[in-house]
Amino acid sequence: MISRAPLCLLLLLPCSIVAQEASTVRTVRASGEATVTVKPDRAQISIGVVTDAPKAEAAAAQNASQTSAVLNAAKGAIAGHGEVKTTGYSISPQYDYSAGHAPRLTGYQARNTVLVTVDDLELTGKVIDAATGAGANNIEGISFSLRDDSTVRAQALAEAAKKARANGDAIAQALGLRVTGVLRADTEQAPIIRPMQAAVAGMLKAERAPTPIEPGTLDIHATVIVSLQVQ
Repeated sequence: MISRAPLCLLLLLPCSIVAQEASTVRTVRASGEATVTVKPDRAQISIGVVTDAPKAEAAAAQNASQTSAVLNAAKGAIAGHGEVKTTGYSISPQYDYSAGHAPRLTGYQARNTVLVTVDDLELTGKVIDAATGAGANNIEGISFSLRDDSTVRAQALAEAAKKARANGDAIAQALGLRVTGVLRADTEQAPIIRPMQAAVAGMLKAERAPTPIEPGTLDIHATVIVSLQVQ
């Protein structure tokens, strides 16, 4: 008796290969980048009060007095158009590390850092002047940002997606192919906002000209990667 099983396998095998080839999807992968430039509408100023004294208690007491005055001055300058909050406080011993001698305690330093957020950029310079006039002696810097960045983020993503699709169409056309659909679209990460940083001299004196501040612009950058079906 002759078995027919091998014959059936031989007959089915070509059919499965044809089905597999028919299900193969050809794709083109492309990326697009976009940057949207806007003007900021929020500023954050980091203001510090640094005091030194032979004893920790004296450094802390002097710092508390100066910081209270700085807080009151900053709150008065923003006039309800922002926020003032403490972001750091420390008391640390200070040593003399002269060569050839063991470290010698020379006193203590108290440091209090306040972050002032203003939604009216015209108040930025006024806040710095008011704070330094009240006893702040360390301005660590200023950063500018947006109160609501959802609209510009969406704009950056939309422009990046259009560029990615256009790049994919160009690649397909160059290869003699035609785009028939979009299989996938991804972003490498959330749109990046590059904040404008403005450095200010660390130790400031009250008697000087008003502080000029120029906010500049912000760049919101997005990248989109698409996989396009082609034939």
